[in-house]
Amino acid sequence: MAVATPSAGIVLAAAAGTRFGVPKALARAADGTPWVQLAAEKLLTGGCSQVTVVLGASAIEARELVPTDPRISTVTEPHWTDGLGTSLRAGMRQLEASAPPSVCAAVITLVDFPGLPVAVVRRLLNAVASTTLRQAAFSGRSTMPVVVGRQHWPEFTGTLHGESAGQSYLGGHEVQQVEVGDLWSGHDVHAY
Repeated sequence: MAVATPSAGIVLAAAAGTRFGVPKALARAADGTPWVQLAAEKLLTGGCSQVTVVLGASAIEARELVPTDPRISTVTEPHWTDGLGTSLRAGMRQLEASAPPSVCAAVITLVDFPGLPVAVVRRLLNAVASTTLRQAAFSGRSTMPVVVGRQHWPEFTGTLHGESAGQSYLGGHEVQQVEVGDLWSGHDVHAY
């Protein structure tokens, strides 16, 4: 399935992973592949033309795990302890500064989803437009990934702070729920 228009991705990988035991940006799959690499590559394969990985806890070590690819960049949020919204704001600002005008939407995901299938990204990005607001739904449960059309970026970014990761903005707008439960469970990884 072809993605209709250029999009960019954001991987949120800044948290300390307290319940997990280590920052998830340092986590690896059973075959040794870093989760940050899996997330970035899945967004690229799914249709994103560029990806920004937001780092925080153990950023120096985590940056070494991000693939060396001109389509992948990193940004470190020094105030990552303030919450997910603060880290997402850093990613959105980086995207606003670096995305060419042809990029019409951002797909946002968590590093916590090492099992995220490329097919989920493709379904979410199918025929996106600058006015698009989409959220993955797994058997009716809404979660990440989320797609935010470029038209929404400035106002959406303005709502991001602390633990507020855009829920208030999404709640105040018509968000298309895209059912992807047939492709994956949608569960993040909390612990070993």
